[in-house]
Amino acid sequence: KPGEQKPPKEPSSLQCMHLAVVACGDRLEETLIMLKSAVLFSNRRLCFHIFAEDSLKPEFERKLKEWPSSYTKKFESSIYPITFSVGNAQEWKKLFKPCAAQRLFLPVILKDVDSLLYVDTDVLFLRPIDDIWHLLREFNSTQLAAMAPEHEIPKIGWYSRFARHPFYGSTGVNSGVMLMNLTRIRSTHFKNSLSPGGLTWEEMLYPLYQKYKNYITWGDQDLLNIIFYFNPECLYVFPCQWNYRPDHCMYGSNCRGAEEEGVSILHGNRGVYHDGKQPTFRALYEVIRDFPFEDNLFQSLYYPLQSKFLDTVHTLCGRIPQVFLKQIEKTMKKVYENRVIVYLGANHRY
Repeated sequence: KPGEQKPPKEPSSLQCMHLAVVACGDRLEETLIMLKSAVLFSNRRLCFHIFAEDSLKPEFERKLKEWPSSYTKKFESSIYPITFSVGNAQEWKKLFKPCAAQRLFLPVILKDVDSLLYVDTDVLFLRPIDDIWHLLREFNSTQLAAMAPEHEIPKIGWYSRFARHPFYGSTGVNSGVMLMNLTRIRSTHFKNSLSPGGLTWEEMLYPLYQKYKNYITWGDQDLLNIIFYFNPECLYVFPCQWNYRPDHCMYGSNCRGAEEEGVSILHGNRGVYHDGKQPTFRALYEVIRDFPFEDNLFQSLYYPLQSKFLDTVHTLCGRIPQVFLKQIEKTMKKVYENRVIVYLGANHRY
């Protein structure tokens, strides 16, 4: 179509880690802070696929160009309009939050992309994307997507208590961080409750929505749960530290992986970056937002974060600061060491 941007062609899928996000309404700043966290810590080159309302496109382009060249050379970005290839576009737009359903169409739109990490706008990377990207290698021959459980404890999980539709496993899965092998998704016929012979991803989406639309609460996430309920062998489940939400600490700590390894990816759903309900989450968001790109990571990011965390100890999430700090400290040490080694190597005189 005229004026529509095509995905960047890549010489080799090994050279680029693809990251997709969908931004509508007031999500511009949140999306930029997420992308900033991605580029701060990543090792390999990134390809950003930003799906946004037309009114946001110029601002995205302007803001990304303002980043210093030491960071802009680490990524390339493409901005796409919001489009739905099947069904009623207005219906899809109203599903859960504006434009969220766009994520269901990524395999159809990004035909030249083999694998992809999709994240919600309210996600922050506390370690290199490279580390979750490596999980693609752990997929067995039938797995084509990866998500974390919606909850760790079935008896207090939302799906196990309230869902009126099929869902994956005993607690359902959360779709805010989703690793996808798009090539496999495009070539698979999925079992479903609509057609005995199986349907392709694109064929299945709208009929599935029509069948369950009166029973779903969380929009596209519910549809994904329905799909993987019928096709459990297609899903790789990664642990909760890769999609750490307020639910993992606001009722007491219940993500063992984060207790052991630290939070890898923070997901501040329910608007917690912008209100006072979870100050630990807000502290991380604000420190990454305010970090001047080329400053010292420890002085301008880690130490301010430690200081802000002192004000959150009255909350259940604030009582476990090591869970939030462990991975980011480890990551910053690596970044710092790499820079020092590169600097010394470049300036060493024999």
